[in-house]
Formats: sequence, structure tokens, C-alpha cells
Amino acid sequence: MKRFLAVTLPIVAALGASASSAAPDTATVEHVLNRMAFGARPGDIQRLQSMGLERYLDQQLHPERLSDRAVAPRLASLTTVAMSSREIADKIETPQIEARKAKKDGEPATPQDMQANAVVLELSEQKVLRAVYSERQLQEVLTDFWFNHFNVDARKGPVRFMLPEYEREVIRPHVLGKFRDLLEATAKSPAMLFYLDNWMSVDPNGAHPQMPRPRVVRGPFGPVLVQPPPRPPNPNAPKGLNENYARELMELHTLGVDGGYTQHDVTEVARCFTGWTIDKPRAGGGFVFRPALHDEGQKVVLGHLIKRGGGESDGERVLDILATHPSTARFIATSLVRRFVSDSPPQALVDRVAKRFRDTDGDLREVMRTILTSKEFQAPEALNAKMKTPFEFIVSALRATDADVQDALPLVRTLQQFGMPLYQCQPPTGYKDTADAWINTGALVDRMNFAVRLATQKVPGITAAEPESADDLALLIGGPDFQRR
Repeated sequence: MKRFLAVTLPIVAALGASASSAAPDTATVEHVLNRMAFGARPGDIQRLQSMGLERYLDQQLHPERLSDRAVAPRLASLTTVAMSSREIADKIETPQIEARKAKKDGEPATPQDMQANAVVLELSEQKVLRAVYSERQLQEVLTDFWFNHFNVDARKGPVRFMLPEYEREVIRPHVLGKFRDLLEATAKSPAMLFYLDNWMSVDPNGAHPQMPRPRVVRGPFGPVLVQPPPRPPNPNAPKGLNENYARELMELHTLGVDGGYTQHDVTEVARCFTGWTIDKPRAGGGFVFRPALHDEGQKVVLGHLIKRGGGESDGERVLDILATHPSTARFIATSLVRRFVSDSPPQALVDRVAKRFRDTDGDLREVMRTILTSKEFQAPEALNAKMKTPFEFIVSALRATDADVQDALPLVRTLQQFGMPLYQCQPPTGYKDTADAWINTGALVDRMNFAVRLATQKVPGITAAEPESADDLALLIGGPDFQRR
């Protein structure tokens, strides 16, 4: 009981659950920084003890109020990170395709091939640098979480050229907004449309002719309205219904595998999203709705009637149904509680978070506030209860040693060696965030070796402070949220 009070009361006080003004202890602040951020930097614990964790939480829940000037210089050389998909296609993809056509078998890689790989490598470098240096730590943690939730794989066709825009404009701006907005942003993202093949999904009865707009012509007795004949469907257009996106939308993005949908719902949802496609995907085009590819018939999704003739709004209606479904609230709550509290999410907290999700119309900022101020987040058993992924481990080690990263590419390659290549998780499930996926003898040896290399200045492009003690080195090896187990 004494240990419970010693650990819990400072957190409760700091996050506003008590009127006490006592500064939180070191263990409390470490816990908060290991979950709301990617670990503590030198001086962070004292700074947060001085300012109070309630103020820190409020700042992190409103990242737009925090200056992040230190990040921009770190990203200045990563030119593709700020480019649009169309710019990348024009400057990199199209020249690459032309070079491939001209290259004979057995010839070495061209500069265009190297540039194509650079898009993913530079995006990976910026992810590491933002996680290490951004003051908007919770936003970066959540960007990592939600990208993984709405995972796409860079190795599928032109997806790699769409990734910078996907993370920059689809994921990051919505992580503390309304879930419905995030859901729609991903549904209309070319990266998601291509990755899960919805861009090729059309009316199972085939594309149907479009009626051109009537035009006015001059007749012998004045202007006449003429209806041109329908345009014939493109014989090279995709044919058939594709259910990949519909299935993953319900199983992985919203309801969960036990969320109450059936195969009939999968088919009906797929019909609703026919015609949601990409304008010239290999040229970096954006979302477009093509009525000629859309199934105009009546649909029934999870018991909701969607009348015929709705066009693009059929898909919008599906997103409304899914975003407000009780199973979605429970599934999202479970996923977030598992990430921020425990691999075995406490059911009472999941229930409260799901209720908050429903009561606020999916307001993710309020959902996070509920988790981070909960007694379960503050409980002693939550301390040191999460095993960091390789990405979290490396970033935490860099922050703990106050590392100066002049070149993040060696870190990106280390993550590949650790079995977590950034933006290259093939299944739509994304990487697991539970200990069983990352704990084994080989993985712990890899972490130990990296920690020793970092501490002895043997990671190329990185200058880090030398640990002061064996305990500090052990902290790096296990990861700051896996210490003293």
C-alpha cells in the first residue's frame, strides 16, 4: 500500500486529480515521458517537475501551441520529405521508368533507381529525427501509432512516392482531431487506395456509359439543346469488385475482427466504395470519384439501408456508420490503451475510454486525455510494463544520451537489421506493439550491441554523451521503459 501511494499520488496530483501542489517524483516523470514521449532527455525530468505534469499534458495535447523550430534545420537536406506526390512522380518516378526501359539486363543501378530508394530513406530519416528532437512529442508518438494503425507498405508499386504526402497531410494533422476526419482522410488517400487495391474496384456488372453534358447548338429556329450519345466505357478500365479495402476497413481500421460484421457487409461496403479511385496514380494524381465505375444499386451495410443513386456519398455514408459504431469505439479504445498502458488492456479503462469516444463524437484529443489521466495509467503495475519496439528503443537511447545526429541513415539501417524497416511492414496489420513480438535472445543482444556502440561513439554520424554508470548502460540496453525488471 505504501508503494502504491508513493508512486500513484504524485501522478494523480500532477495530472490534476488532486489539489496537491507537490512536485512529482522522478519515477512518475520517467513514466510519463516514456509513454507520452519517446523518453527523457537530460534535464527533462527536472523541467517537468518544475512545470508540473498537468501543464505538460495540456501542452502536448495542443501541439500547435508549441514551437518546433529545432526540427526544421535537421530536415533541411531531406528534400523529398516536403514534396507532393505529383512532384516526386515528375522528378523521380517518370525518369526512373524511362531509365528502366532504356537499361539492358544486367546493367548496374541508375541514378534514378537510387533516387527512388531515397524517397523512402529520407522519409525514414525524418521520422527518426522528428521523434528525437521534436518538442511535440505526443504528436510524434501518435503519428507513429496511427500510421501503424492505417498501415501502407512502401514496397507496393507507386505507394513509396505517395508516402511523404500520406504521413504529412493525412496522418499527422489528424492524430488529435476527430476520428471520422482521420478515417476519411485515409479512405481518400492515394496511398491507401493503391495499397488495398480500391482504386481498381468497380461495379461488378462492369463500367457503365456516362452521359455527357447536353450542349446548346444554333438551329434554324434558334438555339437547341442537344444530348450527345453516351461515351462508351474504356475497354482497358479495371473490371470487377475488389473487397480488400472493405474488409480491412472494418477488421483493422474500425470495428475489429469481432466487431459484428459479416461477409455480406464486406461485399456491400466494397460496392459502396466502387469508383473511389486515383487520377493517374503513377503520375502522382489525387483522389477522384468516377461515376462510371460506381455500383449505383441499393446497399445494406450493418443493417443500414443506403438507397440507390447516392454516388460518392455511398462511401461517405459507410464512414459515418463505422465511425459511430459501438464496436469501433471499443476497438480504438483497446488499441490505444494497449499502446499507452499495458499489453493486457484493463477492461474498466477500455470501457471508460470507449464511452468517452462515443460521447465526444470520436474526439481523439479527449480520448487521449482520458487515458493519460486515468488511475490505470498511473498504477504501479503500469510502470515499466511496456517493451519498446526497435524504433522506440533507438529513439529513446538517442534522447537519453543527448545525441547529436548528423546522419540518421545508419539508424534507419539499424532498424532494418532489428526487423523493423520503417514504412515497409507488408501486412495491413502494421507492426505489433506488444512485448511478444520483440522479446527474444537475438533481439536483446542486438540492443546491447547498439547501446555499447552508441555509448562508445561507434555509430557513424552520431555523437552521444557517454553513460555515467553501468545502470545507465543497462537502461539503454533494455529501453527506458523496460528498466529494473
